[in-house]
Amino acid sequence: MTNPGFKINKLTIIGVGLIGGSFARAVRKAGLVKHITGCGRQKENLEKAVQLDVIDDYSQDIKTAVKDADVIFIATPVGSFKAVLEQIKGAAKDNVIITDGGSTKVSVIRSAESVFGQVPPNFVPGHPIAGTENSGVEASFDTLFNDHRVILTPLAETSKDALNTVTELWQAAGAEVILMEPHHHDMVLAATSHLPHLLAFSLVNTLTTLDEKQEIFDNAAGGFRDFTRIASSDPDMWQDICLANKEALLEHLDHFTQDLAKLRTALEQSDAQTLKALFTRAKQSRDDFTRKN
Repeated sequence: MTNPGFKINKLTIIGVGLIGGSFARAVRKAGLVKHITGCGRQKENLEKAVQLDVIDDYSQDIKTAVKDADVIFIATPVGSFKAVLEQIKGAAKDNVIITDGGSTKVSVIRSAESVFGQVPPNFVPGHPIAGTENSGVEASFDTLFNDHRVILTPLAETSKDALNTVTELWQAAGAEVILMEPHHHDMVLAATSHLPHLLAFSLVNTLTTLDEKQEIFDNAAGGFRDFTRIASSDPDMWQDICLANKEALLEHLDHFTQDLAKLRTALEQSDAQTLKALFTRAKQSRDDFTRKN
């Protein structure tokens, strides 16, 4: 629930795509923001965002876009965060609240430390656990975060007022807000999001290299479509995510590789008992997950 009278005078969205655009739509719908300024590299996308009433105006210059902003939401690839923060530094108000939607949190915190010397008290790292395989402002919608979690990873020095403000905004957007330690966040998301994307990209790429690739894709059924849907995600964004969370992702990838080797051995040896046990355990875990969600 939001506090009565709670409102932000100016919100600046840096990166008006699926996440940034959906956040803007959601908080505007909730009536929590008086003015929204967008910022990004593609003028056509920003003009479309104005046409769709996602933002009120825009500037392609970060220093101009963040001037007088009360809250800045960074929704660009995590590999760009240091450069973005360098532009924000000195251009925004001293008490501006900065938050983000990056899929990795340790790398974001390190970028803030590199630029500011230490993480500013009004910086609240965050990550909405929501999205689709589509990108761009036209893919955004105001209910994207409904009934989805947003993980905030505040530090010991994070201002309680800044944390409360960011929490209010996400709750108004329909999300459930939880707090998590940054390293733990990266380890959990490496397993539940980053590894699945890596595997989906890899499988589609492998099939693309086969001589029978056209026949394979022509005869692909629903299972292939379901498993590989996320391989349609933005390659630039996922390149940044994988590199930013390399250590945690490599740990999970090594574990998966070991399990895949065991699966291959069971298949080679026609070990029906091992195969069935693995499939049964996986089905039970998947069914439990879907019932809870």
